[in-house]
Amino acid sequence: MSKSRLPQSRIFDPIFSFTFAFAENFLYNPGINLGLERTIYDSQLYRRSRSGQDRGQRPVLSLDKDRTPYIPDHCRNRCLVLTALGDSQYELDCSEESFDTFWRSYLDLDEDYARIRARIDPKSDPFLSLAAENEKGIRILRQDPWEMLVTFIISQNRNIPAIRRSVELLAQQCGQKREDSRGEVYYAFPKPEAVAALSEEDLNRCRLGYRCRYVHAAALSVLRGEISLEPLRDADEETTLAALTGLLGVGVKVANCVSLFGLHHLNAFPRDVWVNRVLAREYPKGYPFEAYSPYNGIYQQYMFAWYRHRGEQA
Repeated sequence: MSKSRLPQSRIFDPIFSFTFAFAENFLYNPGINLGLERTIYDSQLYRRSRSGQDRGQRPVLSLDKDRTPYIPDHCRNRCLVLTALGDSQYELDCSEESFDTFWRSYLDLDEDYARIRARIDPKSDPFLSLAAENEKGIRILRQDPWEMLVTFIISQNRNIPAIRRSVELLAQQCGQKREDSRGEVYYAFPKPEAVAALSEEDLNRCRLGYRCRYVHAAALSVLRGEISLEPLRDADEETTLAALTGLLGVGVKVANCVSLFGLHHLNAFPRDVWVNRVLAREYPKGYPFEAYSPYNGIYQQYMFAWYRHRGEQA
């Protein structure tokens, strides 16, 4: 396949199967479900922006990965830029090797989501069956737990535009300045030591409000070793929630969000106004947590997305 240089923008269309075209013209067709819009926008990835002249047509996924310990060296200090070429084909600015050694895992492409959806009995639970079918492109990204901890602390009692603005301001305040493969400037998410070094005035510039001291306290806790996030990837949920809720300003909801999106605990079940409404309306006799274990977090995302995309009002 020949490479096309198309106008680029950072917006995503819902697609369910597609072909990857790498920088070396390598074609890759996973034959799986991945809905970029659903995965990126449904409370998973807050750091994205639009660029280019054709803002509604040519999706570009730009992911900054730097600090997570298991990232190979050739994946550090860069973004992944994924550009829509049309006809369900995408070009990635990484090599096949870097895709196979990191990005495939980051996008959770090796998990069999079809098998997970097949566990739902359409007769006994027609609502979840319908939600899963309509939102089947969703995957739980394998994101950095430190970034998710700070992001969800910031997210408390705020809408998505305000969350995104504050997270980006924090990155600009103390994150490393970089350029992606297109020469566009972006700021890496700051390390704990950089956040801990910020003054109250610096934090206030990020429009964090009362969350300033929570973000600062989280950075100090990580630096002092009062909490170690990486080992929590393999911890049980009780241990994880106890560790996270021990941090200043972190309640059960934020802890569950960090567990699901930052630690990839697929049974974590964050509850917000949308999810509470789903449970009240669709499961008046109770939601079958045990029956749907260990994938309640994935099912929660199907429910959450389906209610939002149907136009329900919180």
